Amino acid sequence: MATCDTCGNDYDKAFTITQGDRSGTFDSFECAAHALAPTCSHCGCRILGHGVEVDGTIFCCAHCADHQGAGGVADRA
Repeated sequence: MATCDTCGNDYDKAFTITQGDRSGTFDSFECAAHALAPTCSHCGCRILGHGVEVDGTIFCCAHCADHQGAGGVADRA
């Protein structure tokens, strides 16, 4: 069995995810997202979708980007 890097659970169905030069072992997608998903620079939530990137800064949505001063950003084209 393998131990989850996020919660410490020893689980027989754990899996490993490699993202660039880092990797981790997890017992659930929730733990993997908690460890690997980027966070919104405005509200701090985990970004599980595409998000919005403005000048190298990641936001969960155009609303948060707008609050940080990135005008003209839209969630949809």
